[in-house]
Amino acid sequence: MPLLGLCAEALKAHRVRQAAEAADSLHPWPPVALVFTTIVGTPVDPNDFSRTSARWCREAGVPRVRLHDLRHTCVSLLLTLGVNPRVVMEIVGHSALEMTMNVYAHVAVDQQREALNRLDDLLDGE
Repeated sequence: MPLLGLCAEALKAHRVRQAAEAADSLHPWPPVALVFTTIVGTPVDPNDFSRTSARWCREAGVPRVRLHDLRHTCVSLLLTLGVNPRVVMEIVGHSALEMTMNVYAHVAVDQQREALNRLDDLLDGE
């Protein structure tokens, strides 16, 4: 799976920290390779993760963002960068381009303004 370089580096560092946590734990960790775990190496409950991420956002003074919303943001940013929609579809794992374009792609206000400015230039040009 292709990843951003900064994500790959963060995951490598996380794996090192996690191995240290497992080694220092009083409880034996299960033999599964999970990225996100509880302090005893078991899967994180999605509701707990949502509450924890909401707390992190509150503590950082930033708006709360659901994990799933980050997928929408990723799609919109990639499309804004001019990445081919088919490539974006493959990156996020959609089976149909319609899902990527109609559900996940969000047009930024700046893009709307730019489009209307270009139309204005075309119509106003003499």
